[in-house]
Amino acid sequence: MIGHRGASALRPEHTLASYAKAIADGADFIEPDLVCIKDGILVARHENNIADTTDVADHPEFASRKATKVIDGENVTGWFTEDFTLDEIKRLRARERLGPLRPESHGFDGQFQIVTFEEIAEFVAAEARAHGRLIGVIPEIKHSTYFATIGIPLEQRVLDRLHASPYLCTAPVILQSFEVSNLKWLRERLDGLRNVQLMQLTVPGAKRPADLAAKGSGASFDDLHKPAGLAEIATYADWISPYNLALVPRDKDNRLAAQPSGLVANAHEAGLLVSSWTFRPENYFLPADFRNASGDAARNPAGSIAEIRRYLELGLDAFFTDDPALGREAVDGTRLKA
Repeated sequence: MIGHRGASALRPEHTLASYAKAIADGADFIEPDLVCIKDGILVARHENNIADTTDVADHPEFASRKATKVIDGENVTGWFTEDFTLDEIKRLRARERLGPLRPESHGFDGQFQIVTFEEIAEFVAAEARAHGRLIGVIPEIKHSTYFATIGIPLEQRVLDRLHASPYLCTAPVILQSFEVSNLKWLRERLDGLRNVQLMQLTVPGAKRPADLAAKGSGASFDDLHKPAGLAEIATYADWISPYNLALVPRDKDNRLAAQPSGLVANAHEAGLLVSSWTFRPENYFLPADFRNASGDAARNPAGSIAEIRRYLELGLDAFFTDDPALGREAVDGTRLKA
């Protein structure tokens, strides 16, 4: 069970507080999304655009750095990690991305720093000792092709950090990406890191992964979900992790389809482990089958647990959740004490 960006339903995502809450609530893995700053240092942010997840807009000294850039073929306006040094990014504080939809997390706005991958590794090692169990780390390499085009490729930096960390040299690590070429590159360079697996992230649809789209050729995500695509993924990755709706679609009334897509079984047949993303505890995100009458913004723990269990029936090997305490209860029926 994977703490998606930590316990991001309860604490601002990608902060040590979020990771600590996920670990305390029983997560087997915590997930840092990795982007790069101007110094070439890896930091944890869901996107390199930090407009929605930090207080950068409140810093007049950084007002002139607001820009519009083309990221993975789309125009994006905001402030970007690659334009900040470590000293500068440490002046910022994290904010809840979903605002009023997550009032508990929103209440922690402004309290926590942006953290580096090195700091995360040291923190998880300390938490593992304190809790007396291994805690895995599942970094997502974000916007690989984009960062390569601006001269700060991410993959070697990730490998260097793994080799530099005594904990990450032995603890379970899964490197994930929506792109294909970087996973193939990594597969050839994992000698000495037998604790590391690779995960191909996917979405349903005809869109291509960003690296293949940049080349103007190659498989779409739908192609990757077909038997031939799954067989190809199995040549370079250990896992496939599709968006939930690729496993069980929803109908026009936002209800789960009676029959799953068959992707889990087909991926297993190809020799892949299967995860899915992401289970969230608010009614707003739940299929109609599991919502209650408390309104879109209401937390619905029972509904979230029921949804996770519906997907676990497919034979998932892992799953991402924004609320690891509910994920733990879904798996083993135990609600951990706060």
